Amino acid sequence: MYGLADCNNFYVSCERVFDPSLEGRPVIVLSNNDGCVIARSNEAKRLGIKMGQPCYQLRELIGRENVAVFSANFILYGDMSRRVMSLLRKAVPATEVYSIDEAFLDLTGVEAERLDEFGHRLARTVRRHTGIPISIGIAPTKTLAKIASKLCKQYPKLNGCCYMHRPEDIEKVLRRFPIGDVWGVGRRWVQMLERHDIRTAWDFTLLPPDWVRSRMSVVGLRMWRELRGEACIGFEQHPADKKQIATTRTFDRDIDDFEELHRRIAQYVAAAAEKLRRQHSLCGEIGVFILTNRHKENMPQYYENRLLKLPVPTDSTLELTAHAVRLLRQVFRPGIAYKRAGVVLSDLRSKSGVQTDLFDATDRAKLDSLMKAVDALNDRFGRHRLVTAAEGFEPFKMNRNHLSQEYTTDWKQIVKIKT
Repeated sequence: MYGLADCNNFYVSCERVFDPSLEGRPVIVLSNNDGCVIARSNEAKRLGIKMGQPCYQLRELIGRENVAVFSANFILYGDMSRRVMSLLRKAVPATEVYSIDEAFLDLTGVEAERLDEFGHRLARTVRRHTGIPISIGIAPTKTLAKIASKLCKQYPKLNGCCYMHRPEDIEKVLRRFPIGDVWGVGRRWVQMLERHDIRTAWDFTLLPPDWVRSRMSVVGLRMWRELRGEACIGFEQHPADKKQIATTRTFDRDIDDFEELHRRIAQYVAAAAEKLRRQHSLCGEIGVFILTNRHKENMPQYYENRLLKLPVPTDSTLELTAHAVRLLRQVFRPGIAYKRAGVVLSDLRSKSGVQTDLFDATDRAKLDSLMKAVDALNDRFGRHRLVTAAEGFEPFKMNRNHLSQEYTTDWKQIVKIKT
């Protein structure tokens, strides 16, 4: 049996842990620079607030309905996530962290007749120790566990756990479960399946396996088997290395100055390169993009990107910054104000066994030692303590006008109890 533990409205729940007055009140959390909605309480959803909706479109609604607004506090959310995952790891033989607020659970060794009680007890334990409500789905496969977890969120009477194992119960659920909500079914597959009148997960399970494989490859066939109760998606305790690393940001204001864009791109490269080194990979291709504010229709609109195949794969911030700035010069247009930019590292491969260039004059060993020293110092003394000159010495200001405190990671911001 597999379990899927999913924190309910996670970012909102983190804010509510430290401000109980938010219970029952519509709450939203905004993206970087207070741009768009990235999390909503159930009350906010009922008001019609959509994921990704720009905040400026909601000003009237926020005031009229007394909506609580928060800037994204990723330091707080990351720490709360670690606390939740730590409790889950102690309760089961193994976990597979799927995202900041989701983890698959290996329930090997838990007796079948105890699974329902075990799931409810685990949900209560996480809520009691962290304040975060979670929904646990338990089923014979990971795909069915995902569906069970969603049912648990939809029906509060399940009290934190949905144990879905009897064939008749699974059939009843799948007959009403939209195919587009099944884990792994993307928009193009939904469109293709609906053209063939496949609208529910149950409709999908009735298809011949050859038909599924011919149109959806082995990935779709694996999903088909999972929905039919055959576990065939492996359990990974350690997340796979990323195939692509991107650092993108929406600016706090429109920018038309090349030097400022230069510094921002350098900062994005540094952040992406650090992630690259942490997974012991090298980058063979780098891309840079910039674009204007699409919400200002009266202003010139522009989007451009460039991609460069590197002569020698690298994880060096210095080399990647030089390449990125070169690409930025190619896409930058004077007189245009930009609202967003980003750096994408792709063609990633393991650092071991990479083919080098016969004519490469760079001292790779020396460069590698330098990057290790930079990472070690930043780990010890804090991020951005040691930077390249291209990044500048001051982090760029972000619009975070609704930021809550870092209650669990900063002694100066710890909760104070008034007596």
